[in-house]
Amino acid sequence: MEFPEVLRLIEDRSAAFRAAIASAPDLDVQVPSCPDWTLRELAQHLGDGRRRQAAVVAAGPGAEPPARTDPKGAPTAPREREALDAWLAESTGLMLDAMREAGPDRGCWTWWGRSQAPETSGAVARHQVQEIAVHTYDVQLALGAARPLPTDVAVEGVDEFLTTVSATTVPWPFEPAAIDLHATEGRSWRLTLDAGGVRCDGLAADAEPGDLVVRGTAGDLVLYLYARLPLDALEHTGDTGPMERLAEWDPNE
Repeated sequence: MEFPEVLRLIEDRSAAFRAAIASAPDLDVQVPSCPDWTLRELAQHLGDGRRRQAAVVAAGPGAEPPARTDPKGAPTAPREREALDAWLAESTGLMLDAMREAGPDRGCWTWWGRSQAPETSGAVARHQVQEIAVHTYDVQLALGAARPLPTDVAVEGVDEFLTTVSATTVPWPFEPAAIDLHATEGRSWRLTLDAGGVRCDGLAADAEPGDLVVRGTAGDLVLYLYARLPLDALEHTGDTGPMERLAEWDPNE
């Protein structure tokens, strides 16, 4: 996906997030998929996070990341509705301005140095689409009005998660395995877990099935990967053990 389209999706999902927050009758409602946070704290998290990413991208390669903020301990978001909406819009705008200034290929700090994703502002933008999209789903879920992720966001999101979050060059410490994911929209991926680490590749139509095969809409696959849906919500066959171990494994330990 081209960089301008990624930025457009950030704007689109950010607008959807703000609309969902604006429609909430009570911002002190707990968010089921983020059980430690209320809607207000989730809004705080999203706004602070976009400002943090703006600083990361603007700082360029080699810079240390700004300190994280705790939504419960650093209440910088306005409480009044119109002011909160303006603050969220400004937060997204600051990040987009930094990304446009940097362009897609400029290096910057990321937390995924050993994944398949590059350490660039373009890769940060790609990940931000998914973070904002999933948190928009979280707000909608809390309001009893969850909607499917847009198809373009979701298909991109499966690939982005597998190459950025799942992939690593840290050796896989368990039995080698292959996990196949098939989106009903026509895309397929294979995660290979072995002594070389975890890597994501495309999957040929005639490939032998992996140890675990998971099928569903791209949106449901994204929500499963982000622990918003259980595996049983998707069609799956084979050994679920490798995926369970992958979800629990911390390669940095």
